[in-house]
Amino acid sequence: MRALLAALLLLCLTAPGPVRARARVPSAPVAPRPKDNPFPAEVQRALDTLVRAELAKGPHAGLSVGVLHGGMRWVRGYGLRDLAHKLPATPRTTYRMASITKSFTAVAVLRLAREGKLDLDADIRSLVPEYPEKPWAITVRQLLGHLGGVPHYDGLDSAENTQHLDTAGALALFADKPLAAEPGTKFVYTTWGYNLLGAAVEKASGRGYGGYLRARVFGPAGMRHAALDDHRTRDKQHAVGYRLYKGQLVPSHFLDVSSRFAGGGTRASVEDLLAFGRAMLQHRLVPAETARMMQTSMSTREGQLTDYGMGFATYPLRGHYMVAHAGGQPETTSLLVMLPAEDVVIALASNLEGEAKRLRRVSTRILEALLEDGLVRRDAHLTDPVDAVVHEGLARLFTYGLSYHLWATRGPGALPEPGDVDEAFTQVSALLDRAIIAQDPQAALQRVRSAHQPREGSLLIHVGAHMAQTLEKTLGPEKLREYPARGPLAFFTDYLAACEQVPCPAPLRFSESLQNDARHFDEVWQRSLVPELRRIRLDEVTDPEALWPALEAATADTALHPDYVEEMLRVAGLLGKRGKREEQLRWLERTVALHPQSAQAREALARVQAPGTQEPLEAPTTAPRAMEGSPVPDDAGLTPRRTTERQD
Repeated sequence: MRALLAALLLLCLTAPGPVRARARVPSAPVAPRPKDNPFPAEVQRALDTLVRAELAKGPHAGLSVGVLHGGMRWVRGYGLRDLAHKLPATPRTTYRMASITKSFTAVAVLRLAREGKLDLDADIRSLVPEYPEKPWAITVRQLLGHLGGVPHYDGLDSAENTQHLDTAGALALFADKPLAAEPGTKFVYTTWGYNLLGAAVEKASGRGYGGYLRARVFGPAGMRHAALDDHRTRDKQHAVGYRLYKGQLVPSHFLDVSSRFAGGGTRASVEDLLAFGRAMLQHRLVPAETARMMQTSMSTREGQLTDYGMGFATYPLRGHYMVAHAGGQPETTSLLVMLPAEDVVIALASNLEGEAKRLRRVSTRILEALLEDGLVRRDAHLTDPVDAVVHEGLARLFTYGLSYHLWATRGPGALPEPGDVDEAFTQVSALLDRAIIAQDPQAALQRVRSAHQPREGSLLIHVGAHMAQTLEKTLGPEKLREYPARGPLAFFTDYLAACEQVPCPAPLRFSESLQNDARHFDEVWQRSLVPELRRIRLDEVTDPEALWPALEAATADTALHPDYVEEMLRVAGLLGKRGKREEQLRWLERTVALHPQSAQAREALARVQAPGTQEPLEAPTTAPRAMEGSPVPDDAGLTPRRTTERQD
């Protein structure tokens, strides 16, 4: 570590614009790391088991995992950080952070803004005059939320740099490129836009980007091993990067990330990420009002939420308010998840490229273990199109309402400005009216999926948050913790029961038909559950065939049941990898029969039935709904290569 600190880059300003230069610098003061208690032994075993189960499903190199919940901490390493030398991955192992760097940059920008050294609504050219004038002004605030219209990588020459670049060189890669959209009109994920912010940090602070991060972000947060990533200054604990090629792990190709310094150019350990997450939740890097701003989704000029705040993806997920960022580039895949209302931080880093889906699955399982009694989350599958629209409306009331209420009452958040509550409930009853939906289910579904947007008055957020507030007042705050595990139907039917106790005014009870729909759905859902699969996924069962009769019986003759598509396709994929084609085909046919509305299941079956094709280990998944995943795409960083795709 002493060698690393002695050789770190010092970033400084030189004319005509900000340029990063290398120099030896003293260590920045690092905040002491708080002492945490370990999780109970049974929780540690559960976390270790779920990580090992996921790694057992496919090839892997090294993976480091860290979890904070309240005053408890768990960190562990799995696999190898260096395959050739058989060196293990540990919590101390450093990895490229890739796009999580954007979160660090955002903190740097907002600290400078609070010090009065930078104006969020200033034209970026006032800070970085070397950036050419465009048809429209671009503000710092817009760049923080990927609303500035600055494009992303558009070819191998711009994405695959192998030379070390200073700030001027990094900006030159895209300075003359036209904007992808008028600022404020469209979410355009862009590492180049964050490089502009890095240059602004240098100009406003009077020091190099890396030096400012060390002194004002990494040091105060207690991130002992975080730094700009440079092959010349890495310590012995840094992970060697790999990619999967023809079923084998091969070394990653060389990439110098100085070209994406403020958008994807740092390295750190999961211990560092936990320290950063804790500092953010405790408001030690930025105060609560600034954290609220960073965690609030921005919106386009037309009132469309982007599910991205300032440096973080931010969105509701089954009643949790998620603040997160993912990263991926040659040598790495990384993920940071924070839940401000529940005081949870999850950090994951792998030295294998393209692991975004695996890291998301691990983070989901960790949340289930910590906050949801270990119960497996599953969406609902409905065969009737009208039922599907009504159920989606109930699900969105739940996830937006509960998550925003918890974020506003237990975290730094704030609810959108309220309107007429009675009128809002009346509008929701009309939105989910079966007769209206039946006229055009597809159009009705689109109306439901946009009803949380600012341009629609944040309807579902207002109504759902009022429901959560009523439940908390009537049943107590601890009751709210049950709903992420119990789901939207329990949330809705419990609210109806709570309205009998309060009592609620008539408009706040919803329409009678919607009440009946919710109670009917809840009854059918409870009957369709398989007890043996409450805490384990089908693809994690040693003998899934033995559970098929129970699963078939529970879901027979029902138009509503848990969605098992992904799990069943993974079972089929594993069978295919073992050469058991008949069993694979049988499971695919079962998947289609159980989920007749799933295009994903039908496509997987067709691929295996077609001559000369082979089902992969994991079938491609459909794009997640906005409320179910980060807006940062898995392939956000790079253009396709011959053998793989990568993300920054």
